[in-house]
Amino acid sequence: MSSLIRWQPFDEIVSLRDAMDRVFEDSFIRPRGGWLAPMGAANLAIDMYETKDEVVVKTALPGIKPEEVEVSITGNTLTINGESKEEHEAKEQDYIRKERRFGSFSRSVTLPSGLKADQAEATFENGVLTLKVPKSEQVKPKTIKVKAK
Repeated sequence: MSSLIRWQPFDEIVSLRDAMDRVFEDSFIRPRGGWLAPMGAANLAIDMYETKDEVVVKTALPGIKPEEVEVSITGNTLTINGESKEEHEAKEQDYIRKERRFGSFSRSVTLPSGLKADQAEATFENGVLTLKVPKSEQVKPKTIKVKAK
């Protein structure tokens, strides 16, 4: 035999205080990924901006060698892969705090359309990866002169 339970819509409404408590708890007490999580996509911050002639993507990769980073563009998707390796492991030491993260990482973002991916250039300087992808002629801004009659 099954029993029916009457639906109480007001029971599902969360109070403003409960909602704010959840926001602060998720942000500060238990942040996404946690402090002990390996370096991942959420931790690889990317800055992307465009100029008149190109789209520029920058990301900080401290402690990573350029040969340990792989950058690829497939269609309109930019993917950055790599691995951060620990220099040496101190097995006999008692760590007071260990916050540096090691392991593989990957991040994919969608690029604007109309770029010349085959002419992209990547440079690595002082731990910052900079990727410059030129725009095709069709998407570059054009100035049209207005003629008076």
